[in-house]
Amino acid sequence: MSPAPTVQDRQPPAAERVYAHVKEAVLQRRYEGGTLLTEGDLAEAVGVSRTPVREALLRLEGEGLLKLYPKKGALVLAVSAQEIADVVETRLLVEKHAVGKAVPAPPALLHRLEELVDAMRRQAAEGDLAAVSLSDRAFHAEIVRSGGNRILSGLYEQLRDRQLRMGVAVMHAHPDRIAKNIAEHTEILEALRSGDAAAATAVVDRHISWVRNLARGETR
Repeated sequence: MSPAPTVQDRQPPAAERVYAHVKEAVLQRRYEGGTLLTEGDLAEAVGVSRTPVREALLRLEGEGLLKLYPKKGALVLAVSAQEIADVVETRLLVEKHAVGKAVPAPPALLHRLEELVDAMRRQAAEGDLAAVSLSDRAFHAEIVRSGGNRILSGLYEQLRDRQLRMGVAVMHAHPDRIAKNIAEHTEILEALRSGDAAAATAVVDRHISWVRNLARGETR
């Protein structure tokens, strides 16, 4: 009879553990843009050899989060103004269509959106900005998924990491914006509840465009 698997046996492969460690730290800004990561430090932090660290860093470079420099390490890339503009443009195309299509909104969608708004209020009160960003993104993703278009949902899902990273960065830089975000989510929810597609679309446009305006130096 084979021995029962140990906790170590059940762990993900070493490269996957390094990948998850670095990616989470980058998305939550524990490793901010401009930080130089070394293979040795990461290997020690995760408890692995350098070989899986290299594999993980190559994967993250392919996702546009890092830039590798031989014999030096990996530089965490800052979110650029162009990336913000590209993400906002794509989100507007997808989300304005999706929120209009969500009317009339089914009760299950309204209930889920209400749960997420409540979660954002609670997380904001606790000062957990990473959790607020996750709930923020989930709110919008629920509306996109409600349309039942798998291709559109897949396209939106590809923006996930960029949205999370941008969301946490904006909340750290503009903590006063958190309350405004929650208020605008509530406006979107109420417009869906009342069946007003035009109002819901207008709020989504204003809500998402704010990030692009910020990148341009506008704060209105």
